[in-house]
Amino acid sequence: MRAAVATGVDTPLTLTDLDVPEPGAGEVLVKVTACGVCFSDLNLLRGHYPFAHFPVVPGHEITGVVTAVGEGVTFPEVGAAVGAQFLYDSCGHCDYCVRGDQILCPRKRITGVVADGGYAEYVLLKAGYVTPLPAGLDPVSGAPLMCAGITAFNGLRQGGARPGARIAVIGAGGIGALAIRYAVAMGARVAVVGRSPRGEEQAKSLGAERYVATSETDPAEALKTWDGGADLILNAAPSTDAAAATLGGLAPDGMLMLCGYGSQPLVLPTQPMVLNRLHVAANPSGSPHDLRDTLRFSAAHGILPDVTPITLDDAPAALDAMAAGTAHGRSVIVFG
Repeated sequence: MRAAVATGVDTPLTLTDLDVPEPGAGEVLVKVTACGVCFSDLNLLRGHYPFAHFPVVPGHEITGVVTAVGEGVTFPEVGAAVGAQFLYDSCGHCDYCVRGDQILCPRKRITGVVADGGYAEYVLLKAGYVTPLPAGLDPVSGAPLMCAGITAFNGLRQGGARPGARIAVIGAGGIGALAIRYAVAMGARVAVVGRSPRGEEQAKSLGAERYVATSETDPAEALKTWDGGADLILNAAPSTDAAAATLGGLAPDGMLMLCGYGSQPLVLPTQPMVLNRLHVAANPSGSPHDLRDTLRFSAAHGILPDVTPITLDDAPAALDAMAAGTAHGRSVIVFG
C-alpha cells in the first residue's frame, strides 16, 4: 500500500510502499477514503510531541470502510463506513475510561503520533475507537470533523454553550469556522475575533453578529461592550497570547476555553478573575461518544467544512504551505 511516513523531527515525509497490515484481536482494517491534513500533523514533524513514536504514518482525521476484522470483533462489521479520531485507544479500566472520558486516560495513545494513522491506503484501528458515519455524510468533506469538528463541538459543550449565550470565537480557521457554525446552530449569539478587518465578511457569512479586528481595537474592550461581555470565549487560534488578550471581555462567571494554543505560557491577571468569578479551561478533542455526537449534530444541521481534495503525493506540499502560513482552507487527502 502507498503511505507517507514521518521518520523523525524536522525531516520531510517519506512516500513509500508498505505491506497491508492484518488486524489482530480487537482491531479492524480500514481502507482509507480520506484523511484530513491537520495542524497537529505539522506539530508532529516540528517535534512538539515528545511522546511520538518514529517512524509513524501521520493523520488522525480519517474516514474509510472496514475491510477486515480481527478476533473477537463483532462491531463494526465489514463494509461499515467509519471515522477515526485523534484518540487511538486508552487503557480501558481507569476511572476516566469507565466513565466515558477516554480522552483523559493517562495511558491514552494518539493516532498518527504513537500509532500509524491515515496517510496511507489502509490503517489498523481499534474497534472500540472508531465511529460509524451517519448515513449520507460525505466522507471527504466530513474527514476534518474527526478532529477540527470534535474539538470545536466539544469545546463549546464543555464551555456551557446554550441558546442565547454570547459566544466569542477567536480565529475562523479550521476549528474556528466550525465553532462559529456549531454555536449558531445551538442558538447562541456569536462574535468573532480576528487579526484583520478582512475576516469580517467571512465571519458574518458563517452567522456571526459582530466582528472584532485586533489590529484596530482592543478585543477585551470591544467584547465588553457586547451586552456586558461574552459568556464563553473559545480560542481556536494557535496562539496563547491571543486568548489571554480577550480575558477582560468576559462577562461575570464567563469562561475562556482553549482549544488552540501556542508555546507561550498562559499569563492572566488574578484580581479580575477573582472579582468576577471567571473560569479558564482547555479541551483536548474528545472521547468516542463525543465524536458520535459531533457527527450526528453535523449531519442534522448540514455542517461540513470547505475542503480541498489532494493526493497523497501532495501531502508534503500541503504541510509546507501550512508551515509557511500560505495554506487556504482544509486539505484532505483522498484515496481512489
